[in-house]
Amino acid sequence: MIRLFIGHSDAMDTPQNADERSIVVWDGSPQLKNPLLLVAFEGWFDAGECATGALDWIRRRSEARRVCHIDPEEFYDFQESRPHIEIAPDGERLVRWPAVECHVAPAAPPHDLVLLSGIEPRMRWRTFCDGVVEIASELGCQMVVTLGAMVAGVAHSRAASVKGSAASTDLAKRLGLDRPTYQGPTGIIGTLHDVLDRAALPVVSLRVGVPHYVAGPPNPKGTRALLSHVETVTGVPTGYQDLDSSVDAWEQRVNEAVERDPEIVAYIRQLEAEADRSESENLPSGDDLAQEFQKFLAEQRQAGEPDGAGGD
Repeated sequence: MIRLFIGHSDAMDTPQNADERSIVVWDGSPQLKNPLLLVAFEGWFDAGECATGALDWIRRRSEARRVCHIDPEEFYDFQESRPHIEIAPDGERLVRWPAVECHVAPAAPPHDLVLLSGIEPRMRWRTFCDGVVEIASELGCQMVVTLGAMVAGVAHSRAASVKGSAASTDLAKRLGLDRPTYQGPTGIIGTLHDVLDRAALPVVSLRVGVPHYVAGPPNPKGTRALLSHVETVTGVPTGYQDLDSSVDAWEQRVNEAVERDPEIVAYIRQLEAEADRSESENLPSGDDLAQEFQKFLAEQRQAGEPDGAGGD
């Protein structure tokens, strides 16, 4: 007998009419305190698996529980993202399908975290993004923070550079973030930002630069940098300091690999010099950003309360 699984679920949902089913399959709708939605997808915008690695780190270290998943049937080419067959402890064969899963990590105060991650969908991106909006709205998320990582001309021996941006002019100005200036082909994150903006859900992007000469996973330095900035912005502890030993070991392995090639060594020295000359900060100071972020969210909560309602 073969049993069908989606991610960690016990069985794949098989409604009679696919057109009538919601793409979001709910396990429950918990009561959360000032929740924030963190989003990361495997694929084009996840160099070194830094972004999905950051959400996995939070999920493993917290009492996270799954609250829903997005049905994969409409969004993946299964010849490209193939399901896996596994053997269960009882000897039965399991078919585990690609999945985008949503977990809740209670972290309040000041915010519970909602973690949405999985493989970047291949098809029907607008419909998929509508599903993300449903998740954010159903769980009452006050803001969406997307995490990403892209290859860049940066040195592995320097601090990982994290940049923040918001497509909304008002939000970018309020938080002191950049507005995106990129034009060209985009991925699911760019599409999601557009849909969230149109749905009037505040959304910001945090992305880390990964050295292009060592872009393969895992990259604990990039993951640590994203976790550090998530903690700075949200005030929610992420335990990023516990990655220090993994970062040191990773840097040592890269040093040993590159020192055999004088040309690469010279190139890295050039990147280091450029980083040392740069005096611009990628994000506002941590205290300023965190204070303005919390002030913005408090105003959002007050605006959504009925007249006479109290605060937190």
